[in-house]
Amino acid sequence: MRAMTKIFGAISGAGLTAMTAALANTPVDGGISLLPAKSPTAQEVHVFHNWVLMPVMVGISLFVLALLLWVIMRYNSKANPNPQKFSHNMLVEVLWTGIPIFILLFIALFSFDLLYKEDVIPDGKQVVAAADGQQNVFTFENNFTERRTVKRAKHLDVLIADGAGERALTYRDDFTVEGLGDPEIRVALNETPARGQNVIIRGGRTRVGPGKIFGLFGEDQSRVAVAPTVTLKVNGFQWGWTYFYPDFGDFEVNSLMLEEDQTTPELYRFAVDNPIYLPVGESIRVVTTAQDVIHSWAMPNFAIKVDAVPGRLNETWFQALEEGTYYGQCSEICGVKHSFMPIEIRVVSRAAFMEWVNEQRALNGMEPMSADVAAAPQTVRQADLSQTAAASN
Repeated sequence: MRAMTKIFGAISGAGLTAMTAALANTPVDGGISLLPAKSPTAQEVHVFHNWVLMPVMVGISLFVLALLLWVIMRYNSKANPNPQKFSHNMLVEVLWTGIPIFILLFIALFSFDLLYKEDVIPDGKQVVAAADGQQNVFTFENNFTERRTVKRAKHLDVLIADGAGERALTYRDDFTVEGLGDPEIRVALNETPARGQNVIIRGGRTRVGPGKIFGLFGEDQSRVAVAPTVTLKVNGFQWGWTYFYPDFGDFEVNSLMLEEDQTTPELYRFAVDNPIYLPVGESIRVVTTAQDVIHSWAMPNFAIKVDAVPGRLNETWFQALEEGTYYGQCSEICGVKHSFMPIEIRVVSRAAFMEWVNEQRALNGMEPMSADVAAAPQTVRQADLSQTAAASN
Protein backbone atom coordinates (compact mmCIF):
# COMPACT_ATOMS: atom_id res chain seq x y z
CA MET A 1 0.00 0.00 0.00
CA ARG A 2 2.80 2.39 0.87
CA ALA A 3 4.53 1.62 -2.46
CA MET A 4 1.30 2.29 -4.38
CA THR A 5 0.89 5.56 -2.49
CA LYS A 6 4.39 6.62 -3.56
CA ILE A 7 3.67 5.71 -7.19
CA PHE A 8 0.39 7.62 -7.27
CA GLY A 9 2.08 10.52 -5.50
CA ALA A 10 4.84 10.60 -8.12
CA ILE A 11 2.30 10.50 -10.96
CA SER A 12 0.23 13.27 -9.37
CA GLY A 13 3.35 15.36 -8.81
CA ALA A 14 4.44 14.94 -12.43
CA GLY A 15 0.97 15.89 -13.67
CA LEU A 16 0.87 18.90 -11.39
CA THR A 17 4.30 20.01 -12.63
CA ALA A 18 3.23 19.71 -16.27
CA MET A 19 0.00 21.58 -15.59
CA THR A 20 1.87 24.31 -13.70
CA ALA A 21 4.33 24.71 -16.59
CA ALA A 22 1.45 24.98 -19.09
CA LEU A 23 -0.46 27.51 -17.00
CA ALA A 24 2.65 29.62 -16.38
CA ASN A 25 2.19 31.08 -19.87
CA THR A 26 -1.52 31.88 -19.55
CA PRO A 27 -3.22 34.88 -17.95
CA VAL A 28 -4.91 34.04 -14.64
CA ASP A 29 -7.92 35.54 -12.92
CA GLY A 30 -6.89 38.08 -10.32
CA GLY A 31 -3.26 38.11 -11.44
CA ILE A 32 -1.38 41.31 -10.62
CA SER A 33 2.03 40.60 -12.14
CA LEU A 34 3.26 40.35 -15.70
CA LEU A 35 3.53 36.93 -17.31
CA PRO A 36 7.10 35.54 -17.46
CA ALA A 37 9.22 37.29 -20.08
CA LYS A 38 10.16 34.84 -22.84
CA SER A 39 11.72 37.25 -25.35
CA PRO A 40 14.51 39.84 -25.06
CA THR A 41 12.04 42.65 -25.72
CA ALA A 42 9.71 41.34 -23.01
CA GLN A 43 12.65 41.28 -20.60
CA GLU A 44 13.24 44.96 -21.33
CA VAL A 45 9.55 45.69 -20.82
CA HIS A 46 9.69 44.02 -17.41
CA VAL A 47 12.77 46.03 -16.42
CA PHE A 48 11.07 49.23 -17.62
CA HIS A 49 7.91 48.40 -15.65
CA ASN A 50 9.62 47.22 -12.45
CA TRP A 51 12.47 49.73 -12.21
CA VAL A 52 11.14 52.85 -13.95
CA LEU A 53 7.35 52.96 -13.91
CA MET A 54 6.74 51.32 -10.53
CA PRO A 55 9.13 53.56 -8.54
CA VAL A 56 7.65 56.65 -10.24
CA MET A 57 4.08 55.54 -9.51
CA VAL A 58 4.82 54.55 -5.92
CA GLY A 59 6.74 57.79 -5.32
CA ILE A 60 3.91 59.95 -6.70
CA SER A 61 1.30 58.01 -4.71
CA LEU A 62 3.21 58.35 -1.44
CA PHE A 63 3.87 62.05 -2.09
CA VAL A 64 0.19 62.76 -2.78
CA LEU A 65 -0.81 60.73 0.28
CA ALA A 66 1.59 62.74 2.43
CA LEU A 67 0.18 65.99 1.06
CA LEU A 68 -3.38 64.88 1.77
CA LEU A 69 -2.51 63.89 5.34
CA TRP A 70 -0.66 67.17 5.85
CA VAL A 71 -3.60 69.20 4.54
CA ILE A 72 -6.07 67.22 6.68
CA MET A 73 -3.99 67.70 9.84
CA ARG A 74 -2.81 71.26 9.24
CA TYR A 75 -5.81 72.91 7.63
CA ASN A 76 -8.87 71.35 9.23
CA SER A 77 -11.37 73.69 10.90
CA LYS A 78 -10.15 72.94 14.40
CA ALA A 79 -6.45 73.59 13.67
CA ASN A 80 -7.13 76.51 11.33
CA PRO A 81 -10.39 78.26 12.37
CA ASN A 82 -9.59 81.42 10.35
CA PRO A 83 -8.70 80.43 6.76
CA GLN A 84 -6.62 82.68 4.53
CA LYS A 85 -8.39 84.71 1.81
CA PHE A 86 -5.97 84.11 -1.15
CA SER A 87 -6.65 81.36 -3.71
CA HIS A 88 -3.48 81.30 -5.86
CA ASN A 89 0.19 80.62 -5.28
CA MET A 90 2.53 81.21 -8.21
CA LEU A 91 5.31 78.94 -6.90
CA VAL A 92 2.95 76.02 -6.32
CA GLU A 93 1.40 76.40 -9.77
CA VAL A 94 4.80 76.44 -11.47
CA LEU A 95 5.90 73.37 -9.51
CA TRP A 96 2.81 71.29 -10.22
CA THR A 97 3.20 72.09 -13.90
CA GLY A 98 6.98 71.72 -14.18
CA ILE A 99 7.55 68.61 -12.07
CA PRO A 100 5.20 66.38 -14.13
CA ILE A 101 7.01 67.54 -17.28
CA PHE A 102 10.35 66.37 -15.89
CA ILE A 103 8.78 63.08 -14.75
CA LEU A 104 7.43 62.44 -18.26
CA LEU A 105 10.79 63.33 -19.82
CA PHE A 106 12.47 60.85 -17.48
CA ILE A 107 10.04 58.11 -18.52
CA ALA A 108 10.44 59.03 -22.20
CA LEU A 109 14.22 58.43 -22.04
CA PHE A 110 13.51 54.72 -21.53
CA SER A 111 10.19 54.25 -23.29
CA PHE A 112 11.10 55.80 -26.67
CA ASP A 113 14.08 53.48 -27.08
CA LEU A 114 11.93 50.49 -26.17
CA LEU A 115 9.14 51.51 -28.55
CA TYR A 116 11.69 51.89 -31.35
CA LYS A 117 13.02 48.37 -30.78
CA GLU A 118 9.51 46.92 -30.83
CA ASP A 119 8.54 48.81 -33.99
CA VAL A 120 11.64 48.53 -36.21
CA ILE A 121 12.41 45.10 -37.65
CA PRO A 122 16.08 44.19 -37.00
CA ASP A 123 18.43 43.61 -39.92
CA GLY A 124 21.40 41.96 -38.20
CA LYS A 125 23.04 38.79 -39.44
CA GLN A 126 24.91 35.85 -38.01
CA VAL A 127 27.92 34.01 -39.39
CA VAL A 128 29.31 30.73 -38.11
CA ALA A 129 32.79 29.30 -38.61
CA ALA A 130 34.06 25.85 -37.66
CA ALA A 131 37.36 26.25 -35.80
CA ASP A 132 40.33 24.24 -37.05
CA GLY A 133 42.44 24.63 -33.89
CA GLN A 134 44.95 26.96 -35.61
CA GLN A 135 43.35 30.18 -36.81
CA ASN A 136 42.04 32.83 -34.45
CA VAL A 137 41.14 35.62 -36.90
CA PHE A 138 37.72 35.59 -38.51
CA THR A 139 36.00 38.07 -40.83
CA PHE A 140 32.54 39.58 -40.86
CA GLU A 141 31.18 41.08 -44.09
CA ASN A 142 29.84 44.53 -43.17
CA ASN A 143 27.48 44.81 -46.15
CA PHE A 144 24.66 46.74 -44.52
CA THR A 145 23.27 50.02 -45.82
CA GLU A 146 25.25 53.14 -44.89
CA ARG A 147 23.02 54.05 -41.95
CA ARG A 148 23.06 50.50 -40.58
CA THR A 149 26.72 49.53 -40.91
CA VAL A 150 28.57 48.07 -37.93
CA LYS A 151 30.73 50.93 -36.67
CA ARG A 152 31.19 50.15 -32.99
CA ALA A 153 32.26 47.10 -31.04
CA LYS A 154 28.89 47.05 -29.29
CA HIS A 155 27.32 46.27 -32.68
CA LEU A 156 29.02 42.86 -32.57
CA ASP A 157 28.49 39.74 -30.46
CA VAL A 158 31.12 36.99 -30.54
CA LEU A 159 30.38 33.56 -29.08
CA ILE A 160 32.05 30.16 -28.85
CA ALA A 161 29.73 27.19 -29.29
CA ASP A 162 30.41 23.52 -28.57
CA GLY A 163 28.55 20.54 -27.21
CA ALA A 164 28.10 22.27 -23.86
CA GLY A 165 26.30 25.27 -25.37
CA GLU A 166 27.26 28.84 -26.27
CA ARG A 167 29.64 31.10 -24.35
CA ALA A 168 29.66 34.84 -24.98
CA LEU A 169 33.07 36.51 -25.30
CA THR A 170 33.92 39.94 -23.91
CA TYR A 171 35.35 42.70 -26.05
CA ARG A 172 39.03 43.40 -25.28
CA ASP A 173 39.20 40.65 -22.62
CA ASP A 174 38.52 37.85 -25.13
CA PHE A 175 38.70 39.43 -28.59
CA THR A 176 39.65 42.58 -30.50
CA VAL A 177 38.15 44.11 -33.63
CA GLU A 178 39.69 45.86 -36.63
CA GLY A 179 37.97 47.59 -39.54
CA LEU A 180 34.82 48.83 -37.83
CA GLY A 181 32.83 50.74 -40.44
CA ASP A 182 34.78 49.09 -43.29
CA PRO A 183 33.27 46.59 -45.75
CA GLU A 184 35.11 43.79 -43.96
CA ILE A 185 35.62 43.50 -40.20
CA ARG A 186 38.33 41.30 -38.69
CA VAL A 187 37.65 39.70 -35.31
CA ALA A 188 40.78 38.37 -33.55
CA LEU A 189 40.27 36.02 -30.61
CA ASN A 190 42.83 36.23 -27.82
CA GLU A 191 42.77 32.44 -27.48
CA THR A 192 42.62 30.13 -30.48
CA PRO A 193 39.39 28.09 -30.38
CA ALA A 194 39.78 24.32 -30.32
CA ARG A 195 38.96 22.09 -33.26
CA GLY A 196 35.30 21.14 -33.19
CA GLN A 197 34.17 24.43 -31.69
CA ASN A 198 32.16 26.98 -33.66
CA VAL A 199 32.84 30.71 -33.70
CA ILE A 200 29.60 32.70 -33.97
CA ILE A 201 29.67 36.37 -34.95
CA ARG A 202 26.47 38.39 -34.87
CA GLY A 203 26.48 41.92 -36.21
CA GLY A 204 23.83 44.63 -36.42
CA ARG A 205 22.63 47.94 -35.02
CA THR A 206 19.67 46.57 -33.03
CA ARG A 207 20.46 45.31 -29.53
CA VAL A 208 17.67 43.85 -27.41
CA GLY A 209 17.48 42.59 -23.87
CA PRO A 210 18.29 44.29 -20.55
CA GLY A 211 21.54 46.25 -20.59
CA LYS A 212 23.46 47.93 -17.82
CA ILE A 213 21.47 50.41 -15.76
CA PHE A 214 22.18 53.86 -17.21
CA GLY A 215 24.93 52.11 -19.16
CA LEU A 216 27.06 51.87 -16.02
CA PHE A 217 25.75 49.39 -13.45
CA GLY A 218 24.69 45.76 -13.44
CA GLU A 219 25.08 42.97 -15.96
CA ASP A 220 24.68 43.55 -19.66
CA GLN A 221 22.30 40.87 -20.97
CA SER A 222 21.60 42.54 -24.30
CA ARG A 223 22.32 40.84 -27.61
CA VAL A 224 22.42 41.72 -31.29
CA ALA A 225 19.10 40.93 -32.96
CA VAL A 226 19.39 39.23 -36.33
CA ALA A 227 17.01 39.70 -39.25
CA PRO A 228 13.80 37.64 -39.23
CA THR A 229 14.03 34.12 -40.57
CA VAL A 230 10.27 33.50 -40.54
CA THR A 231 7.40 35.77 -41.57
CA LEU A 232 4.04 35.01 -39.99
CA LYS A 233 1.03 36.64 -41.66
CA VAL A 234 -1.95 36.95 -39.32
CA ASN A 235 -5.49 37.59 -40.57
CA GLY A 236 -8.16 38.17 -37.92
CA PHE A 237 -11.84 37.51 -38.52
CA GLN A 238 -15.00 37.18 -36.44
CA TRP A 239 -14.07 35.11 -34.54
CA GLY A 240 -10.76 33.40 -35.15
CA TRP A 241 -7.37 33.67 -36.85
CA THR A 242 -5.92 32.55 -40.16
CA TYR A 243 -2.12 32.22 -40.39
CA PHE A 244 0.06 32.19 -43.50
CA TYR A 245 3.72 31.19 -43.89
CA PRO A 246 4.94 32.98 -47.06
CA ASP A 247 8.55 31.77 -46.63
CA PHE A 248 7.44 28.13 -46.79
CA GLY A 249 4.89 28.01 -49.59
CA ASP A 250 2.31 30.45 -48.20
CA PHE A 251 0.11 27.67 -46.84
CA GLU A 252 -2.59 28.74 -44.41
CA VAL A 253 -3.75 27.47 -41.03
CA ASN A 254 -7.15 28.31 -39.56
CA SER A 255 -7.08 28.52 -35.77
CA LEU A 256 -10.31 28.45 -33.74
CA MET A 257 -11.00 28.12 -30.04
CA LEU A 258 -11.60 24.62 -28.68
CA GLU A 259 -14.99 23.96 -27.16
CA GLU A 260 -15.21 23.62 -23.40
CA ASP A 261 -15.58 19.82 -23.52
CA GLN A 262 -12.46 19.47 -25.71
CA THR A 263 -9.91 20.91 -23.29
CA THR A 264 -9.25 21.44 -19.59
CA PRO A 265 -11.06 24.07 -17.49
CA GLU A 266 -7.76 25.92 -17.01
CA LEU A 267 -7.10 26.16 -20.76
CA TYR A 268 -10.65 26.82 -21.91
CA ARG A 269 -10.69 30.00 -24.02
CA PHE A 270 -6.91 29.68 -24.48
CA ALA A 271 -6.46 26.38 -26.33
CA VAL A 272 -7.19 26.19 -30.08
CA ASP A 273 -7.80 23.41 -32.59
CA ASN A 274 -4.77 24.26 -34.75
CA PRO A 275 -1.90 25.83 -32.80
CA ILE A 276 0.83 27.39 -34.89
CA TYR A 277 4.51 26.44 -34.66
CA LEU A 278 7.55 28.72 -34.67
CA PRO A 279 11.30 28.05 -34.19
CA VAL A 280 12.99 28.94 -30.91
CA GLY A 281 15.76 31.54 -30.83
CA GLU A 282 14.99 33.03 -34.26
CA SER A 283 13.57 36.45 -35.09
CA ILE A 284 9.97 36.21 -36.24
CA ARG A 285 8.29 38.97 -38.28
CA VAL A 286 4.55 39.24 -37.59
CA VAL A 287 2.39 40.98 -40.22
CA THR A 288 -1.26 41.55 -39.26
CA THR A 289 -4.47 42.50 -41.02
CA ALA A 290 -8.19 41.73 -40.66
CA GLN A 291 -11.06 40.94 -42.99
CA ASP A 292 -13.99 42.50 -41.14
CA VAL A 293 -13.39 44.62 -38.01
CA ILE A 294 -10.37 45.69 -35.97
CA HIS A 295 -8.77 42.87 -33.99
CA SER A 296 -5.57 42.86 -31.94
CA TRP A 297 -3.00 40.05 -31.87
CA ALA A 298 -1.44 39.92 -28.41
CA MET A 299 1.08 37.56 -26.79
CA PRO A 300 1.96 38.74 -23.25
CA ASN A 301 5.01 36.47 -22.83
CA PHE A 302 6.63 38.16 -25.83
CA ALA A 303 5.39 41.71 -25.01
CA ILE A 304 3.46 41.86 -28.29
CA LYS A 305 0.21 43.67 -28.98
CA VAL A 306 -0.39 44.76 -32.58
CA ASP A 307 -3.69 45.77 -34.15
CA ALA A 308 -5.10 43.86 -37.12
CA VAL A 309 -6.92 46.47 -39.20
CA PRO A 310 -8.95 45.76 -42.37
CA GLY A 311 -7.20 47.10 -45.46
CA ARG A 312 -3.97 47.83 -43.60
CA LEU A 313 -0.78 45.92 -42.79
CA ASN A 314 0.87 46.34 -39.40
CA GLU A 315 4.02 44.54 -38.36
CA THR A 316 6.14 43.78 -35.35
CA TRP A 317 8.64 41.08 -34.38
CA PHE A 318 9.80 38.92 -31.52
CA GLN A 319 12.33 36.24 -30.61
CA ALA A 320 11.24 33.38 -28.36
CA LEU A 321 13.99 32.43 -25.92
CA GLU A 322 12.57 29.11 -24.71
CA GLU A 323 10.62 26.22 -26.18
CA GLY A 324 7.10 25.83 -24.86
CA THR A 325 3.44 26.59 -25.46
CA TYR A 326 2.34 30.19 -25.16
CA TYR A 327 -1.15 31.68 -25.08
CA GLY A 328 -2.69 35.02 -25.89
CA GLN A 329 -6.04 36.51 -26.84
CA CYS A 330 -7.51 39.16 -29.09
CA SER A 331 -7.11 42.44 -27.19
CA GLU A 332 -9.56 44.57 -29.17
CA ILE A 333 -13.32 44.50 -28.51
CA CYS A 334 -14.32 43.08 -31.89
CA GLY A 335 -17.85 41.82 -31.31
CA VAL A 336 -20.01 39.63 -29.10
CA LYS A 337 -17.52 36.75 -29.29
CA HIS A 338 -14.43 38.88 -28.70
CA SER A 339 -13.40 36.65 -25.79
CA PHE A 340 -13.51 33.56 -28.05
CA MET A 341 -10.43 34.46 -30.14
CA PRO A 342 -7.48 32.85 -28.33
CA ILE A 343 -3.95 32.46 -29.71
CA GLU A 344 -1.79 29.39 -29.13
CA ILE A 345 1.84 29.24 -30.23
CA ARG A 346 4.13 26.27 -29.83
CA VAL A 347 7.80 27.25 -29.90
CA VAL A 348 9.95 24.29 -30.88
CA SER A 349 13.39 23.49 -32.29
CA ARG A 350 14.16 24.32 -35.91
CA ALA A 351 14.03 20.61 -36.82
CA ALA A 352 10.61 20.13 -35.19
CA PHE A 353 9.37 23.31 -36.83
CA MET A 354 10.40 22.05 -40.29
CA GLU A 355 8.67 18.71 -39.63
CA TRP A 356 5.46 20.61 -38.92
CA VAL A 357 5.98 22.83 -41.99
CA ASN A 358 6.36 19.78 -44.23
CA GLU A 359 3.23 18.25 -42.71
CA GLN A 360 1.29 21.42 -43.58
CA ARG A 361 2.81 21.51 -47.06
CA ALA A 362 1.73 17.89 -47.62
CA LEU A 363 -1.82 18.77 -46.57
CA ASN A 364 -1.77 21.50 -49.23
CA GLY A 365 -0.37 19.24 -51.96
CA MET A 366 3.21 20.60 -51.85
CA GLU A 367 6.51 18.74 -51.78
CA PRO A 368 8.71 18.72 -48.65
CA MET A 369 11.31 21.48 -48.44
CA SER A 370 14.97 20.60 -48.96
CA ALA A 371 17.46 20.88 -46.12
CA ASP A 372 19.22 23.87 -47.75
CA VAL A 373 15.99 25.83 -48.08
CA ALA A 374 14.89 24.86 -44.58
CA ALA A 375 18.02 26.29 -42.93
CA ALA A 376 17.78 29.66 -41.21
CA PRO A 377 18.60 32.12 -44.03
CA GLN A 378 20.30 34.77 -41.90
CA THR A 379 23.16 32.38 -41.05
CA VAL A 380 26.14 32.19 -43.40
CA ARG A 381 27.15 28.58 -43.74
CA GLN A 382 30.16 27.41 -41.74
CA ALA A 383 32.21 26.43 -44.79
CA ASP A 384 31.72 29.85 -46.38
CA LEU A 385 33.08 31.73 -43.39
CA SER A 386 35.89 29.25 -42.77
CA GLN A 387 37.13 29.76 -46.31
CA THR A 388 36.90 33.53 -45.92
CA ALA A 389 38.78 33.40 -42.64
CA ALA A 390 41.47 31.16 -44.06
CA ALA A 391 41.94 33.48 -47.03
CA SER A 392 42.27 36.47 -44.72
CA ASN A 393 45.15 34.77 -42.90
